[in-house]
Amino acid sequence: MPNKVYVINKHGRPLMPCSPAKARHLLDEGKAKVKKRTPFTIQLIYGSSGYTQEVILGVDAGSKTIGMSVSTTKEELLSAEVKPRNDVVDLLSTRREFRRARRNRKTRYRKPRFDNRVRSKHKGWLAPSEEVKSKSISLPSGASVVSCPSARWS
Repeated sequence: MPNKVYVINKHGRPLMPCSPAKARHLLDEGKAKVKKRTPFTIQLIYGSSGYTQEVILGVDAGSKTIGMSVSTTKEELLSAEVKPRNDVVDLLSTRREFRRARRNRKTRYRKPRFDNRVRSKHKGWLAPSEEVKSKSISLPSGASVVSCPSARWS
């Protein structure tokens, strides 16, 4: 996959990414300035037509690895693999064991509480492991959508 430099027009709207050579020429001629270094983004100083192509964002959420790709009909602009945290279930089970050990100590009797459950309070509740996975999908894909024009999900 070739490297791409993200381009923003004079008014801050994203344009189609260009090659590093084109970006270097624009920077040398004074027609653009560096906006961000990661990912490398330039902003045009002069007015442009604002022509953009349709960009498609594809996400494949597997159990161990999440694959993402941003492409046009002709070429791939960005591809990434994200490995979400897989230790959430183990951490929660360790926490549960400590909590149960606390209950078995010689302390005064405490009546069990059943009204403070998350599932009953929140309708859009997700399991913690699924919540971490969905956040790890949304963060990188959100960054790629911001830097590419008119992206749609597929």
